[in-house]
This record gives sequence, C-alpha cells and structure tokens, in this order.
Amino acid sequence: MQQAQGLDGGLQILTVNDLTREGIGVGRINGQVILVDGALPGDRVEVRLVHQAKRHAVGKLVRLIQASPDRRKPPCILADHCGGCTLQGLEARAQQHWKQQLVVETLQRIGQLPPVVRPLLAAPEELAYRNRAVIPLERDPRGTLRAGYYRRGSHQIVNMNRCPILDPRLDAMVAPLKADLDGSGWPVDRHGAADTPGLGLRHLGLRIGRRSGERLITLIASHGDLPGLASTAERWMARWPELVGVSLNLQPQQGNRLFGPETISIVGRGWILEPFCGVELQIGAETFFQVYSEQAERVTALLMDSLGHPSGILLEGYCGIGTFSLPLAKAGWQVHGIEQHPSTVALARANAQRNGLEQRCIFHEGDVGLHLEEALSQNRPGAVLLDPPRKGLQEAVLASLLAHRPPLILYLSCDPATLARDLRALCSDGSYRLESVQPLDFFPNTSHVECLAVVRLRAMERP
Repeated sequence: MQQAQGLDGGLQILTVNDLTREGIGVGRINGQVILVDGALPGDRVEVRLVHQAKRHAVGKLVRLIQASPDRRKPPCILADHCGGCTLQGLEARAQQHWKQQLVVETLQRIGQLPPVVRPLLAAPEELAYRNRAVIPLERDPRGTLRAGYYRRGSHQIVNMNRCPILDPRLDAMVAPLKADLDGSGWPVDRHGAADTPGLGLRHLGLRIGRRSGERLITLIASHGDLPGLASTAERWMARWPELVGVSLNLQPQQGNRLFGPETISIVGRGWILEPFCGVELQIGAETFFQVYSEQAERVTALLMDSLGHPSGILLEGYCGIGTFSLPLAKAGWQVHGIEQHPSTVALARANAQRNGLEQRCIFHEGDVGLHLEEALSQNRPGAVLLDPPRKGLQEAVLASLLAHRPPLILYLSCDPATLARDLRALCSDGSYRLESVQPLDFFPNTSHVECLAVVRLRAMERP
C-alpha cells in the first residue's frame, strides 16, 4: 500500500458528505479526499486507509459509528455485497435529492452552463421495475451453479435466487431456471478467466413486456453443445404460458461484450411484442430498450411537448429500434432515423411496417458521426433528437450540428458528465441557448440518472 499523503495509513474517523458518480462515499481528513465504498452521506465512519491515488485516498469501511439519518435497511438482503444496486441503503428521497444535485453540479462544473435544471422526475416505483436482466453464471469448485451479479469492481458473482428490482414476473423465474440449469450438467465459463475460453454457458437473459406480459428467455453461451436444450426449452414454454420463446446467443469471445453475433431460436420466437405510446414494438433478445418502460413513456411525452406541433422532418441519431421515432412519426413528424447496427435497423424497419408508418419513418443504416452531416444538408430538419451511448456525441456529430444549426436539438443522455461536455460545445459560440435539462430517475437504487436537454437556436442565428 502506498501511504496516503499526510495520513498514517491506519484507522481514521471521518464524516461522509457526498457520493461519487459511482455511488461511493466521499469524505475528507485534513483536506485529503477519502473514498469509502459502502458509506453514505451523513454517515460517521471508521475506515482503514488502503490505497493512495493521485487525487484521493481509498478507505475500507471498518465500523459505522453513527448512521446517516437517510440510511435505511436495504430492500434486498444482498445489497451490501452485490454491485448491482449501490444506493439501496439510502432512502428514496435522499437518492432523488443526490441525483438532482449531481446533475446541477456537473452541468455547472464541466459545462459552465446556466442553472436551468428542472426538478427530477422520480420513478413511479423504486422496486420491481426492470423489464430485462442479463445474469452472469458460473459453477463453484463443487460444480454447483451460481447465478448473480458481480461484486463491485470484480468478477466475483454474488449468488442470488431473486432480485427485487426485477419485474416480479421475471423475478419469479430466476430460482427455478437456476435450478434447471444447475441440474442440466451443462458446462459454464469461468468469468474473468481469459485463458479459459469456450467452456459453455455465460449468462441467463430474461426480458418481459411490461404491458403485454410476454416473456423471453435467452441463454448466452460460448458454444451450442448443450445436450437436451430443445426439450428443456419446451418444458419452460409449458411451465410459463406467457413465455413466447427460448433463444441461444453464441458469444465465443472473452471480454465485456455480453452478446455474440449469432442468436438461434430454440423454440417459439426470438422477440416479444410490447405496446408503447400508441405503437407496438417488436423487441428482440439483444435489443436495446429502456429498462424502465414507464419512465421511457414519460420521456416520449416530454419530447412531444418540447417539439410542439409537428412541422416537417425530425432527424434522430442513435435511433435504435424506433422506440421514440415511431410514436413521433405517428404524431405527425416525418422521421429519419440513423442507427449503426444492421440487426437493429432491420428491426426498426419491421416496427415501422408493423405500425403502418413506413412512409413517415425512414431508417438509415450507418454511423451517426459519418451520416449526420449528409442528413442535415439534404433534409434541413425542424429538429434533431439524439440518444447516444454513455460516451456521448462524437466530435463529428457536434461539428455537423454547429455547421448546419438545426432550430431545435433534443439530447437524451445517460451520463451527466458527457452531456455537460457536449452542451458546452454546442452553446460555446452563443448560437444555441440551453433551454432546460430534465433529469429522470430510470434506475432507482443505483447512481445512474437520465437527462433530457432542450437546446434551441437563437432567433438571430437561424439560417
């Protein structure tokens, strides 16, 4: 251990006053920032210093001296071990307050942006909300199957039989599926063991339509040599009438990418149907779809409110399967969506056809950074909607927006830091005005927060 500067590296007492973006407690001793996993704002704790980084020290929680008034007994018995939900020990209102402040402070610190953050839209329910789960699998040294999420910062699985943030209809499937997989005798990969590839099962995937109730099981494995899989899948279909299909995804590569390039339907179909904001979406095993369906519906309403009366063309970058494109097209917009992944584009086009919107909603396959410039120059849209991954907008996307200056930009972000960076770039020359930022809690009991930013071109600058 590198001794923390100005500290003796032994036991220390500190008061936690904040959280990192990952949900780790933050305190100070003699001006030195100390990060303490498991500590919450308002806690007074005893810690042992275990590491000195460049700008902070890391302390291991030894004893909770005085609990924060916002600390509670976590709803899940595994919350202190599992890395899936880092904030379950914090009261819901305190979680919401912290997320609100995180967005405000991040936009000010990184973006140097005006204080236009609206009050966070809390989730209707803080438990039983997730419509999807991808659960790591392994066998212990005795050969018993373990299923669960990882401890924070590790590939150590915390064995579980239920997960209270899952939709209860999925949660009820975890234990019996785990028992069946345990008794199957199928081999299981060792997680984090890059030198031992190709052993077998890797993850159990579950998906449900919150409105339709349709369910889907997907096994992710490094190979398809799983004797008796078809008969096992048939038994699952008979056990759960709402189960519409069982699929096998082949992922032979080691690393963090969950799904491989090939998905095989073992029985039934490889997708569910889900009503969403007046349209019906076909959602596959690998499809990105917001895990909190009800909050995604609220985003759609916010988008329609910000857009106002439909007036011409709306460009959507990173459009996925048309989750937002299709309801907006049904409302009257002529939507052009850009999406990089071929299978996702195919599903988006199928969804447009399913809803009779193929004339109003056109999907283009390609990288947004490469294709937005052409789309802006050819279509002169009334608005642009962007829903990028966590890393935010590519530089080419920002350059295209600043060059063509569409009147309205709607930016849905899952990372306040990259949102702040990108908004600063858009607003730096004064052409655009940040009108509002609306935080939404898509992931209760975790440190994640979603934001919808509304950016309008100043009237004097419109081309």
